[in-house]
Amino acid sequence: MDKESLIVSLKKDGYLKSPLIAEAFRAVDRKDFVPEDVRDSAYENIPLPIGFGQTISQPLTVAFFLELLELKKGEKVLDIGSGSGWLAALMAHLVSDEELKTGHVVSVERIPELKAFAEGNIARYENLRSTVSVVLGDGTSGFPDEAPYDKIVASASAEEVPAAWKEQLKIGGRIVAPVRDSIVVLDKVSKDEFNKKQHFGFNFVPLVKGLTN
Repeated sequence: MDKESLIVSLKKDGYLKSPLIAEAFRAVDRKDFVPEDVRDSAYENIPLPIGFGQTISQPLTVAFFLELLELKKGEKVLDIGSGSGWLAALMAHLVSDEELKTGHVVSVERIPELKAFAEGNIARYENLRSTVSVVLGDGTSGFPDEAPYDKIVASASAEEVPAAWKEQLKIGGRIVAPVRDSIVVLDKVSKDEFNKKQHFGFNFVPLVKGLTN
């Protein structure tokens, strides 16, 4: 399967609806974000190993995340779990406003080697380098230095959405995150009030607290 065939398949199956997100999939090539030994499978609609017990998410899951996030140009996004950097780069493509010099993705990774892997992959895209900051940290605590955020997304499953993420989200903002076997969407309507929706039937690696040794 090639890149365009993957995009057509995701559209046909109803995961990829927005033309802007389809364009992001064309512009930010998944092949640039996978290890050399699995590059031949880059356009398959499956998760792929990236080392350290982690994976680059299945394309349909990434498309579903991006559709739920409803990203807009100029927004600031917190990405929990950089992994390969592919999701961060896709989001950077969607939020970057080159004319106004706005839009920023802060991507937090707990494994130093994966932080370096994500940075190297994103660096292939000169137009996105200034839009993404990959930082080493404990994603369960968010990243308060850059808060508040318009959107927060996580790629690993927690037992519940951490309080730190809720605190670091702007009123009017949205969290999209796996909780157990579902994807939860939280819209912040006031300081302590959230509207919640759930989408069931997904599997993710577990969210881990702390940094690797």
